[in-house]
Amino acid sequence: MRRTIAFVLALLMMFAFAQTALAHCQVPCGIYDDEMRCDMIEEHIFTIERAMKSIEELSSAEKLDYNQIVRWVMTKDSHALEIQSITSEYFMTQRVKPVDESGAAYGPYVRRLTLLHEMLTYAMKAKQTTDLQYVDRLRDTLKAFRAVYFDSAKEHDHSG
Repeated sequence: MRRTIAFVLALLMMFAFAQTALAHCQVPCGIYDDEMRCDMIEEHIFTIERAMKSIEELSSAEKLDYNQIVRWVMTKDSHALEIQSITSEYFMTQRVKPVDESGAAYGPYVRRLTLLHEMLTYAMKAKQTTDLQYVDRLRDTLKAFRAVYFDSAKEHDHSG
């Protein structure tokens, strides 16, 4: 009986602390949806913006609702982390392939990496503050990344 209880408790703890893999796997399955990932980043940016505005509004209220403020901060931070995950684990690890420095593809490659790094940085800044300039910068950077990434996708195969 004790073994059964211990086994059940171990299973419950395993499921309770298991992390869900939300990013696309890193096996070369060839099933990618780059547009969807960009759309997901856009949705995360919108949620961060909403969270920042809500935090500011709740923080200026006469009677502070600490529970709601904390919930919005946690929401903002988790969505910024999702942007960082998609940016690094999906695009930088799986989709943006290294190219020969002497080739014509090198310039767009460096530009894509630079924009992805900017998104990582702005997502980090969004976690640290409620300054909406980082939401604007995230949006602008995502727009620039889309232009460079999908324009070069016409010239270069991104399958992998």
